[in-house]
Amino acid sequence: MEQLILHLFGDYVTQSDWMATNKTKNSLAAWAHALVYSIPFLLLTQHAPNPAIAGFVIIITHFLIDRFRLARYVVWAKNFLGPGNLPWKECTATGYPPDRPAWLAVWLLIVADNTMHLAINYAALRWL
Repeated sequence: MEQLILHLFGDYVTQSDWMATNKTKNSLAAWAHALVYSIPFLLLTQHAPNPAIAGFVIIITHFLIDRFRLARYVVWAKNFLGPGNLPWKECTATGYPPDRPAWLAVWLLIVADNTMHLAINYAALRWL
């Protein structure tokens, strides 16, 4: 439960509008967000098997996932496995087909993004 609360706090409460608007276009904004996001996790990494490695993984993966919007690749890959799949060039915005309602595609992408962060954070805190 602590991990979920820290994730929500770091990803939504501490993220400035500048970070949110620019993190996919500007590495400085993405690094600033990843660092601010990761600071609260210092409370949990001290209990990880290797606190420094766990903290490093949380910071680096948060930067990579957000800077390059990696969740859209995950979404596209899972949709590509099913029938009616479309090539990447038609799904680059969210990983979903362009005929998907924009509000739905964005929210599903946000869910995928959060799931990736939570799974990686859990693994880092538990096993690293």
